[in-house]
Amino acid sequence: MSKYDIIVLGSGPGGYVTAIRASQLGFKTAVVEKENLGGVCLNWGCIPTKALLKSAQVFEYLKHASDYGLTITEYDKDFNAVVDRSRGVANGMSKGIEFLMKKNKIDVIKGYGKIKPGKKIDVDGTEYSADHIIIATGARSRELPNLPQDGKKVIGYREAMSLPNQPKKMIVVGSGAIGVEFAYFYNSMGTEVTIVEYLPNVVPVEDEDVSKQLEKSFKKSGINIMTSAEVIKVDTSGEGVKATVKTSKGEEVLEADIILSAVGIKTNIENIGLEDVGIVVDRDKILVNSFYQTNMPGYYAIGDVTPGQALAHVASAEGILCVEKIAGLHAEALDYGNIPGCTYCTPEIASVGLTEKQAKEKGLDIKVGKFPFSASGKASAAGTKDGFVKVIFDAKYGEWLGCHMIGAGVTDMIAEAVLGRKLETTGHEVLKTVHPHPTMSEAVMEAVAAAYDEVIHL
Repeated sequence: MSKYDIIVLGSGPGGYVTAIRASQLGFKTAVVEKENLGGVCLNWGCIPTKALLKSAQVFEYLKHASDYGLTITEYDKDFNAVVDRSRGVANGMSKGIEFLMKKNKIDVIKGYGKIKPGKKIDVDGTEYSADHIIIATGARSRELPNLPQDGKKVIGYREAMSLPNQPKKMIVVGSGAIGVEFAYFYNSMGTEVTIVEYLPNVVPVEDEDVSKQLEKSFKKSGINIMTSAEVIKVDTSGEGVKATVKTSKGEEVLEADIILSAVGIKTNIENIGLEDVGIVVDRDKILVNSFYQTNMPGYYAIGDVTPGQALAHVASAEGILCVEKIAGLHAEALDYGNIPGCTYCTPEIASVGLTEKQAKEKGLDIKVGKFPFSASGKASAAGTKDGFVKVIFDAKYGEWLGCHMIGAGVTDMIAEAVLGRKLETTGHEVLKTVHPHPTMSEAVMEAVAAAYDEVIHL
C-alpha cells in the first residue's frame, strides 16, 4: 500500500491548489482525480466560459464597429469554431496543471476515489493511505424535480458549453452567475433568450441597484426577462421543448429549442465513503471547523462540499489554510464576509461585503455613494457607459461595509475594495489615495467622494 502525508480527493481549484501548497510545505502528496485535472472550473466552468464570453464580446464589437467610426462590410460568426476555441483554452490550462503536478512532485492517481476508515482511500480497487485526507470533490449542476435534465433539450452548464448547434430559442432558468453569463453569450450570438427567475430580481444575491441595472442593460440588448416566475412543467415530446411558467398573472407556455437549467449546484458527496468513515453531513454539506477538519480526525473537506461560498477562489483559499494549519504554521481563519463575487456577463458585476439593504437590516447608520460610468471619461471613450460603482460606509467609524460594481471590466477592479476592507481602510483614506486618470478604477474614488459629499465630477 502506498503511503502519503496528504492525499487530496479531487483536483479542481480547491484540490490542485491544496496539493501544490502541501508539496511546498514538504508533505509527500498525491491527488486523486476521476476525470481531468483542474475540475469543473478549469474544464467546464470558469475558464472555458470566459473564452466563450470573450468571443461574444468581440462579436458585439464587430456589430457596433460604426459606433467607433469604423466600417466593416462583412463579418459573421462560426458557432462551432467559437466552441472549439473555448475547448482549446480549457485543454491548454489542463495541461498546465499537469505540468504543475510534475514540477511539485505530486503523484496524480487517476480513478474514482472512495475514503475508508483508518485514513485510507480506495481508488478503483487499489488502496492508498495518508496521515491526512482532504476531500475536495466539488459540485455539479443541481436538478429540480419539475425540470429534469436529459442532456439534450433540458441541459446544465456542462452541455451549454459545447452544444453541437446554436439554438434559435433558449430559455434560461435561474439568473445567478451561470444563468446570466450564458444568457449574455447566446443572446450575443443571435439566439433569442428568455430568463425565468423565481425571485423578484435577477442576480438576486447582488445589491438591488445592481440587479435593476443588469435587467435594464439585458432588456436593451434584447433578452426577455421574467421575474417572480417559476417553471412548473416541461414537455420535451415535440421537436423542441415547451415550458409552462407560473407568474403572478397566471400560467404561460414558452417554446424553445433548449432549456438551460441554472438553478444552483449539488455537492458531489454521494458514494465517496462519508458514511463508512462516519463524517457528519448537514443539508448537502460536509461540516467542518474553521480550518476544515471534519468530525473525524485526519479527514478534512474544502470547497463546494463545505458550507462556505461555492466559488473557485474560496476553495483555493480554504485548501491553502487547511494544509498550513496541518503544517503548524500560524493560520488565520478565512473571513467569509470579505469574499468577492464576480459575474462575467456584459456588463460585468463584482461585489464584496454588505448590500445597502443588509446594512440597513443590521441597523447600521450608513453613508452611501454612487458614481455612474456615464460620468467617467474612460468609459465614454471606450463606449462602455452602462453601470456604476456603489460604496457603503459606516457613518460613525468610516468602515468600508460594501462595494458593488456593474460595468465594463469591474471584475478586475473589485480587489481594491477587498484589500481595503482587509486592511480596515476608511472612506477618508480611499479619498486621499490618488487614483489614475482616465481609468475605470477612479470611479471607486469618485463613489467614495459621493458618499462623503465631496464628489467632483457629478
